[in-house]
Amino acid sequence: MDNKDLKSRNRSIRDWFKRKNKEDEQFDRDEATDWGEDEGEDYPRDVLIRLPEIDPCFLTNELRVFVGTWNVAGRSPGGSLAVDVDEWLNLKDAADIYVLGFQEIVPLKPMNIIRAEDRTEAINWNLLIGKTLNDKYECPQFTPLLTPVTSDNYYYTGVSDAERRPSVSSQIATPAICQPSILNQEPYGSRGYKLMASKKMVGVFITVWMKRELLRRYTVSSVKVCSVACGIMGYLGNKGSVSVSMSIGRTSFCFVAAHLASGEKKGDEKQRNHQVSEIFRRTFFPRLPLDGDNHLPLTILGHDRIFWFGDLNYRLCLEDNLARQLIKKKDWRALQVFDQLQRELEDGGVFQGWREGNIEFPPTYKYSSSNCNRYSGGIPSRAGEKQRTPAWCDRILWYGKGVKQLSYFRGESNFSDHRPVSALFVTQLEVVKSTNAKIVPLPPLSPL
Repeated sequence: MDNKDLKSRNRSIRDWFKRKNKEDEQFDRDEATDWGEDEGEDYPRDVLIRLPEIDPCFLTNELRVFVGTWNVAGRSPGGSLAVDVDEWLNLKDAADIYVLGFQEIVPLKPMNIIRAEDRTEAINWNLLIGKTLNDKYECPQFTPLLTPVTSDNYYYTGVSDAERRPSVSSQIATPAICQPSILNQEPYGSRGYKLMASKKMVGVFITVWMKRELLRRYTVSSVKVCSVACGIMGYLGNKGSVSVSMSIGRTSFCFVAAHLASGEKKGDEKQRNHQVSEIFRRTFFPRLPLDGDNHLPLTILGHDRIFWFGDLNYRLCLEDNLARQLIKKKDWRALQVFDQLQRELEDGGVFQGWREGNIEFPPTYKYSSSNCNRYSGGIPSRAGEKQRTPAWCDRILWYGKGVKQLSYFRGESNFSDHRPVSALFVTQLEVVKSTNAKIVPLPPLSPL
């Protein structure tokens, strides 16, 4: 190739990068940006590109991430709940990764708070979720016989040789260590979803699932968990968080499931703000020997993409009867003016720089136990029923560049006094790999 052709080629590639950078900047400014605007770009998005002077090459791809949160009021999964979970996970529009946070998977009684962890409910929820996600693939029944889960902790430790095939990621995933136990039996072969990490602290529980196809496409590494108890006396686990840190390719993710202080008195939001600060301060993912020289994030804010979700318990600063009138009118915008979390976000009291999608659904708490389609209390109040102003206690926030929210909605299961909430995101993912090829196309994912 002569100098003239080389200069022309380099110029074309530089022009493409300029357009790509402009697109990324616009993406960060406005989450509603249409990613498909530039149909005429010289190189397709899902390719690896090698510059003559630059090694390694990189790929920018997109992942669909489903984040859900549900306070289940101390009830065990069973009965017809499978139908509710299927509706909540919205498998007709399936994601690549499912991240689910639960609160009160056990009743918050003193004995449950101070005694050693009982893993039974965590196992039961994982069994139900695994079956729901994998039934679409007609996979073998997900039962304790096939998968004897022995702990509420599970860590992904890499793709087996039988599962691995040639892909754009050639590195072996870095296994996590220092965990109490590892689940090794894999009943689904190469199909369906795989449990990546799971962690329980009293009633707070997080579970992360990923499509197996992605595990052959990308390097998934450094899967770690952390729990922070900040409830009674500031250190008991009736309130607090459980978090998962992981890297996919060169992009680090942090998922934080939290249950914050309750109460609707004036000033209670300050206690919730304090607990958020404590979770930021005390969540730590230590560097492990197997991490090698990789500069992996140690704290929540060190990650590239962060999702924080749970029963955050922020309430409405509004008289009960006025709140119910606005709910009856479905005037969500007027109601949000009185939402504590929105005020804190605007005033910088907590979650500075974080984002939340538009809320276009009714408050998720608190529903009556005697009539699950009616909010608790009201006028006239029922005997023995708690008087609570309805509120959006269950929320999903995110932080970091390269994240776009596609939907934000609540489910209608009446399993507990909270309604489940979920959000679907598409997030940018960077993968680095050395290659001698000029352009290496990314093979498409197997369709669901």
